[in-house]
Order: sequence, then C-alpha cells, then structure tokens
Amino acid sequence: MNRVFDRYASIVFLLIGVLFVWESRKISQSSYGSNVGPDIFPMGLGIVLILLSIRLFYEVMKAQSAVEGDQPRPDYKRFLLILGASILYAYFLEDIGYVIGTFVFLLFGFQVIKRGQWVTSLIVSAVFSYGIYFLFVKVLEGSLPGFPSWLNLG
Repeated sequence: MNRVFDRYASIVFLLIGVLFVWESRKISQSSYGSNVGPDIFPMGLGIVLILLSIRLFYEVMKAQSAVEGDQPRPDYKRFLLILGASILYAYFLEDIGYVIGTFVFLLFGFQVIKRGQWVTSLIVSAVFSYGIYFLFVKVLEGSLPGFPSWLNLG
C-alpha cells in the first residue's frame, strides 16, 4: 500500500464526495412521472464516496509501513478492459436498455476479474440487473431505459 498516495487520494475523494452532495442539492426535487427525484442518486453516490474515503484514510493511518519490494504491479490490462467496457456500457445504454446492458457489462466484468465460474456470473448478473431495474422502476416508480423496442417485450 502506498500510504502517501492513498492518504492524498482519500482527501481528494472526500472533497469530491462533498461536492457531489452539495451540487446534488441544487438539482430539482422531482422529475416528470417519477417519485424518485434526480437528486437522489448523485447524493447517494456522494455519501458513499465520503464514507469510502473516510474508511481509506482510516486504513492508511492504521496500516504498518509495507516493504516496497512486496508491492504488486498494477494490472493495466484488466483496468483498460473494464474502462473500455464502462465507456461502451454508457454509450449503448439507451439503445440496448438497462437490463441487457447491465447484464452484459457485469458478465464481462466478472470474467475479466476472475475467469471461469460462468454459472455464478450468469446468475449474479441476471439477478442484479433485473432486480435493480424492478426495484427502481416498479417499486420506486423511477425511470430507466427499458428493453429495446426490437425485442417486443412490451
């Protein structure tokens, strides 16, 4: 663990989280046809970022100094694969819908992180993508891109 970098990164992410929460309060409280306002997710993201940066700062302060030779090398290949998949996911989200896009993105991400375990990856990807869609659209009455019109799923 690079303690100096992690300490500064935790402070930067804490400030970004505070900025997210601060700016999300300026977004209107509700949107058309939705009980969940557009300010909820940026605020939630900001709160999660604040909590994770506090945890990182705590872990850095608690950690013993590590031997520099034991540092693992960054895995640029996996990082670039996930980054590319994230960009494609965001680009095609409206075209293929939330459920299909999230399912494919998660399945790809699970296989990049740990190859194999296809059954587990398929089940988790399917349950998570449809579960979040159902919770947000049906229960909270929010809006997400549904299934593509060419599937004729209604």
